Amino acid sequence: MFLGDLLVAHGLVTQSDVAQALERQKAVGGLLGENLIALGIISAGELEGVMRAAPAAPRNIAQTGLQLPDLLNLFTKAMYATNAETPSKLGEILKLTNRVIQLIIEQANDRKLLEVRGGETGYALSEPRYGLSEKGKRWALDALAQNQYVGPAPVTLEDYADRIRRQRIGNEHVGKAAINRVFSNMIVSERFIQQIGPALNSGSSILLYGPPGNGKTSVAERIGTVFTDVIYIPYCFEVDGQIIKVFDPSVHKNVQPASDPAMRGTALRSEDFDRRWVACRRPFVVTGGELTLEMLDLSFNTLAKYYEAPLHVKALGGIFVIDDFGRQIVTPEALLNRWIVPLESRVEFLKLHTGKGLSLPFDELVIFSTNLKPADLMDPAFLRRIPYKLEVGAPTPEDYRRIFHMTSEAMGLSASDEVINYVITELREHNDFALAGYQPKFIVEQIKSASKFQGVPPQFTPELISMALSNMHTKDTPGYGVRSTASRGQTH
Repeated sequence: MFLGDLLVAHGLVTQSDVAQALERQKAVGGLLGENLIALGIISAGELEGVMRAAPAAPRNIAQTGLQLPDLLNLFTKAMYATNAETPSKLGEILKLTNRVIQLIIEQANDRKLLEVRGGETGYALSEPRYGLSEKGKRWALDALAQNQYVGPAPVTLEDYADRIRRQRIGNEHVGKAAINRVFSNMIVSERFIQQIGPALNSGSSILLYGPPGNGKTSVAERIGTVFTDVIYIPYCFEVDGQIIKVFDPSVHKNVQPASDPAMRGTALRSEDFDRRWVACRRPFVVTGGELTLEMLDLSFNTLAKYYEAPLHVKALGGIFVIDDFGRQIVTPEALLNRWIVPLESRVEFLKLHTGKGLSLPFDELVIFSTNLKPADLMDPAFLRRIPYKLEVGAPTPEDYRRIFHMTSEAMGLSASDEVINYVITELREHNDFALAGYQPKFIVEQIKSASKFQGVPPQFTPELISMALSNMHTKDTPGYGVRSTASRGQTH
């Protein structure tokens, strides 16, 4: 991990600031942080805060929190499965410091698990090469029989729980400017901004409800981008000898290095930073109709014999969205009952296949999103447990026009007021359909596809608009043709 990248991720400096500090470093020497302070770009307190927030590396075996036999198991499995032979390569696999790796090697040598195979020349230094002795191979095979996990050493459950508490989502301040920024390309009312602000700063739970097609999912996605803190996620943690994997590249977005390696600046030394943790943005997880109760439990791989954390655990410190709530295979009542304890006590209880239980602080922003009536999904007692209930309703005619103009321009067309009025009339007067936020994009896409088929430049015409509207609903959709039939009867 590079200090420059971490400072940029925290929003304390820019890439140009790092480049300026590196130029000064070439001239006068010193550390990157010292040069940033000397240039007045950051303060000593800000630098110290970033360094202090990063997990400190263990200096010895005891500070890893792991038992020596467990470390020897991980060490010999890594050697057996990857053919790693040098301390540096083993340290990279296990994400442990050089000092701790050397101490493990000493313990392995004492047990005659290793044999020396000479040296390997690196860039400047030569380091010894090791191989497993016959006894070491048997040890590794026994360890693999217990579980086939090979990778970064786990952190302890206690350290993981402490880290969750230290980086609570409620600790992050979300101001109005940040909310306006993430909703800048979406038409939302000032009233909604005033409602969503306190909800986001609470770090609690939110219910988004309203008719379909008006942007509940889009609102949730933008919520996922409003938080900017850097948090630390463990590759895995250990409970009672069992490994539970947490870090998931499909969920956790780690701090990206600078595109130019020369601009990364001084690396946080491996002896200072605990590499068993990954610096990430707050996770954002969405699950929908596929969600089942089983997906909220630890997943045990019976062949590999270790666990994968469920999605809502991977989302700790971030946002967990239950989209299309009420349309899951499991009943709403059963799903809500599963969430009562975590939402109220802020503690999540999980169980290993051995029967042993464990608990973790439940710190995440849970968003229930539904187009069904909340009263049909949950009783008043559960509604009380969701402190923020935000309606994402149908747009007003004025907002509808703004959405239509914005969407059309973004897709390369220009919609006149006459065109938009025609659409509104067809929807509301000739039929009985409510305006919805999704409709402008749907109509423009239909116009472009039809124009492509006809081999003509895309443009709004009454015929193409009518065709687009006919694809929006079927003839048995409530409201279809209700008013148009009546008006035709009056005309004729």
